[in-house]
Amino acid sequence: MKKLYFITLIICTLCTVVVGQISPNAWIRINQLGYLPQSTKVGVWVSKNNEEISSFSLVDVLTQKVVFQSNQVQKFGKYASFQSAARLNFSKFNQQGTYYLQVGHTKSPVFRINADVYEGSADFVLKYMRQQRSGYNPFLKDSCHKADGFIVYHPNPKKDSTHLDVSGGWHDASDYLQYVTTSANAIFQMMFAYQENPEVYTDKHDAWGNLGKNGIPDILDEAKWGLDWLVKMNPAKHEFYNQLADDRDHKGMRLPNKDVTQYAHNQGLARPVYFITGKPQGFKYKNRTTGVSSTVGKFASAFALGSQLLQSYYPDFAYQLKDKALDAYQFGKELPGVCQTAPGGAPYFYEEDNWVDDMELAATQLSTIVAPSQIIDEAAAFGRQEPTTPWMGADTARHYQWYPFVNLGHYFLAKNTNQQAYSTEFKQYLESGIEKVFQRGKNNPFLNGVPFVWCSNNYVSGLITQLVLYRKLTNSTKYLEMEAAMRDWLLGCNPWGTSMICGFPSAGVSPQDPHSAFTHLYHYKIDGGLVDGPVYGSIWNKLIGITLYQPDEYAAFQSDLVVYHDDYGDYSTDEPTMDGTASLSFLLSNYEKEGLLQAKNIVEKEVGGIVRMNPSEKKIYLTFTGHEFNDGGEIIANILAKHRIKANFFFTGDFYRNPAFKSTIEKLVAQKNYLGCHSDKHLLYASWTKQDSLLVTKEQFMDDLQQNYRALAQFGIKPQQARYFMPPFEWYNQSIVDWTQQLGLTLVNYTGGTSSNADYTTPNMANYKSSEQIFRNILQYEVSQDNGLNGFILLSHIGVSPERTDKFYHKLEELIQFLKIKGYSFAKFE
Repeated sequence: MKKLYFITLIICTLCTVVVGQISPNAWIRINQLGYLPQSTKVGVWVSKNNEEISSFSLVDVLTQKVVFQSNQVQKFGKYASFQSAARLNFSKFNQQGTYYLQVGHTKSPVFRINADVYEGSADFVLKYMRQQRSGYNPFLKDSCHKADGFIVYHPNPKKDSTHLDVSGGWHDASDYLQYVTTSANAIFQMMFAYQENPEVYTDKHDAWGNLGKNGIPDILDEAKWGLDWLVKMNPAKHEFYNQLADDRDHKGMRLPNKDVTQYAHNQGLARPVYFITGKPQGFKYKNRTTGVSSTVGKFASAFALGSQLLQSYYPDFAYQLKDKALDAYQFGKELPGVCQTAPGGAPYFYEEDNWVDDMELAATQLSTIVAPSQIIDEAAAFGRQEPTTPWMGADTARHYQWYPFVNLGHYFLAKNTNQQAYSTEFKQYLESGIEKVFQRGKNNPFLNGVPFVWCSNNYVSGLITQLVLYRKLTNSTKYLEMEAAMRDWLLGCNPWGTSMICGFPSAGVSPQDPHSAFTHLYHYKIDGGLVDGPVYGSIWNKLIGITLYQPDEYAAFQSDLVVYHDDYGDYSTDEPTMDGTASLSFLLSNYEKEGLLQAKNIVEKEVGGIVRMNPSEKKIYLTFTGHEFNDGGEIIANILAKHRIKANFFFTGDFYRNPAFKSTIEKLVAQKNYLGCHSDKHLLYASWTKQDSLLVTKEQFMDDLQQNYRALAQFGIKPQQARYFMPPFEWYNQSIVDWTQQLGLTLVNYTGGTSSNADYTTPNMANYKSSEQIFRNILQYEVSQDNGLNGFILLSHIGVSPERTDKFYHKLEELIQFLKIKGYSFAKFE
């Protein structure tokens, strides 16, 4: 079982500090991912005792100094399993670094304040989406459910029970059912995120989900995968299907490529695909369907937005989507009402009771792709029928009763400045819904007014989306703290102190034992999946088939009000969902974009480590590492002094302790170069063949680095003066980056492309590069690349083996002269 609180050795004046340590009955919950510098920052102190606090401190991890103190404490009484609580607001503090909050003897886990804390988060959740793919699954590198499907409920007996190719799309959760209801919403959520924040999305995978660029942002590849399936579920005009498979799927855990469930004796492994009739469906249990609009409205909005965003990549497909969007919308008007998913042998299904929101969103999207018409007025008419999504302010709701959980149609109407009356009206509707939830949550320390029903995390995600959109539309700061509280709830600031996103953040506490065959049977990670989230104790106690398989690590935090378990046996709180995960796309991309806008330095990263400083600045970071050899030290120091430039030096503890190297080090310090750490014993942290596999434990890493900093301190350099760290062998993985950040340090590595780091190679090595080759490579790179050597961390060695007689540092002065002519300045890490 995972640890609830991680222990970090803090390097400072040769002492260690336990971070995340708690007094027996009190805890401080924080956003484990961290905080943007210019953002609302609040921790929540909770206690099992009936007590009050009056102040708190913010402590720098590296220096162990208090950097901020405040008596801005908002006190609360009993909530959930706690007798007392308080909100600790430190929003005024915006200096980047690594910290923890402290109240008395109680300390929070370590967290970062930095503009890059959300970097890569929007793409991270796509890992789970790719893992959920049906048809071809890139995670398994195998196909599944290729025989789908055979038609049921078709009014034409000649078509009923016949084959229809509907292979593809995504499995809905840890079972393998597939629904248009959730899939179409997921598609729209991802495309909407890209539409609003395109600059944060990258291209690292192809259309099949395999590693390899294809010139299309990965999020659009994923949306296209879903749209391809929606097209199959709508093979002709007014012919729509709602669902693939049913709860006969629930025959035990297995991977999708090992699914041999048979639904009919004469259909092989094909699964039933449900034709939309506008009437109730199901066998032992039936749904309460009254029409088609809720489903075909979702078809229409996804098709319409897809026709816009995919035009430049798939023009023919985009044109097809436009026609399909119009047909779906028209069908929705002809047969209004809800189209619920079909139950089977159990009474669980998506009990969607609203449909005007789906038609409203569809109309807003169609209004942008068809000639001016009355469609925007139709959108407003639909929207007025449901001013606020009914779950907002409610104590409870049936499963997916009011879905989607955020009404993006309201946003598009509020954003429409061409219709000012609509804009004003629908901004008010957005605020009204938020205010209802605010009033319900304002008296608890987490400010959470969401009802704890099944998939409560999806409600939270929808609420955050609405809060962000309202803030951007109005520039209002009225709900800033509520927005931050909901954001932080998903990332660890909740009664249990856990993130609700699998594997995120990588160094934090997050679901490790979710309800999934991938993890339970094969121990495969399901990174990026948003789990269902907490439910009322009254709901949990009534669910069928719930069994906890491990001792409850969160037992102290469970209450009659609300429970959450990180246990495979709890399908109600710990099962990741496809649509919930997709709903994270907008909010994470938004915060990632806000981080880019706040960033003081634009840098390039690989595996979480900085590999290039700002590529728009004509600066070079001359960098040297050293461990065993120092034959070039005096030469390099003299050349730097001659040209009055500064460089960066990363040495091991062995280098710092070597008496023969002392004078060189003292000279470099006196010249005010940057001196930092490179590990104590030049350890290899990760396997050369499998980078994710660690060769050291966290404790070994911390202890070794501590010794390195002790050696550095002998030259008068304090840890806070050497926050940048370069790993030995320039080889690391995400765990090393995480551990480095927990110490308040930043991992940097060399910029690739010039082979400057090959100056250690000897003639008997296969990768040998002569000094002349290296020099020419650097010059060639400078003239051939758009940004030249801007922001380059240009690495070579202060000394190399005697077996190499061709020393690259003899080329240093010539290189500096060339770079000066080209207009570069020389920078050091600050």
